[in-house]
Amino acid sequence: MTKQKPLVVVTRRLPDTIETRMRELFNASLNIDDRPLTKDELIEAVKTAQVLVPTVTDEIDADVIAAAGEQLRLIANFGNGVDHIDVAAAQAKGIAVTNTSGVLTDDTADMTMALILAVSRRIAEGARVIPEGNFHGWSPTWMLGHRITGKRLGIVGMGRIGQALARRAKAFGLQVHYHNRRPVAAAVEQELEATYWDSLDQMLARMDIVSVNCPHTPATYHLLSARRLKLLKRDAILVNTARGEIIDESSLVKMLEAGELAGAGLDVFEHEPAISPRMLKLAKQNRILVMPHMGSATIEGRIEMGEKVIINIRTFMDGHRPPDRVIASMV
Repeated sequence: MTKQKPLVVVTRRLPDTIETRMRELFNASLNIDDRPLTKDELIEAVKTAQVLVPTVTDEIDADVIAAAGEQLRLIANFGNGVDHIDVAAAQAKGIAVTNTSGVLTDDTADMTMALILAVSRRIAEGARVIPEGNFHGWSPTWMLGHRITGKRLGIVGMGRIGQALARRAKAFGLQVHYHNRRPVAAAVEQELEATYWDSLDQMLARMDIVSVNCPHTPATYHLLSARRLKLLKRDAILVNTARGEIIDESSLVKMLEAGELAGAGLDVFEHEPAISPRMLKLAKQNRILVMPHMGSATIEGRIEMGEKVIINIRTFMDGHRPPDRVIASMV
């Protein structure tokens, strides 16, 4: 007898190859419109789904989980971060949670390095000059940025992405510094020629460039608070490809408006997709570079994420521990 396929509800459009494979393996309900589901729609989905496949745009809070039927056994997140899922509430109800850890490391590190270069060398601003008809020839003092070779880069969070960024930064001649809950392995630190700071405050005050690469958890919410942002040098730049909530965005905007920081490159925002009008004004003035959450946006990365989701679902449904299970104590 053919085994009945589990009902898998996918909340957003995924790459065609992934959706096709899901239809082959599961009774997959797809989101053809690629519109974020409302909370009411998520609640209706968990009442019937055996597996829910959400993304970062879905808030799977305690209310949604409380509404889940007994048949919901797995939340297979399409993404690495799980700050949008109440993992503890899911675990308490016997619902397993998985993610797609490790897939986006290189893609996000590439984007972080790109932002460091773009802000330092005014690349985005320069790219608009010719299309807008403002190029009138080379000048010795026009569009001057800053070289990054020899500068100090402070990495906040030295996990997979932080280490991948450090390898890229070292190749560009940056001096690598980092703050983490604990030092990385001695061999890694030696390879990267990285300097560990147990005090985030002390590191921030000394860096030319600061990159945020830690996960968003209750402990890292506004980790870069108004007080800590004030520690940064006036000629420093700040880059964030992690989560917007890690930085006190309002305080950052105030500093940029007052000229208390040289610049910033942001791929994530505290209240995205909403962007504050003041931040948009700064972007139009070329005082900040904003990107639409593109850090992981590669074809290869999205397909690999989908493949990991499928592996997690199949492993779980076969009665085994999925390879990317997330435990509440890990978050």
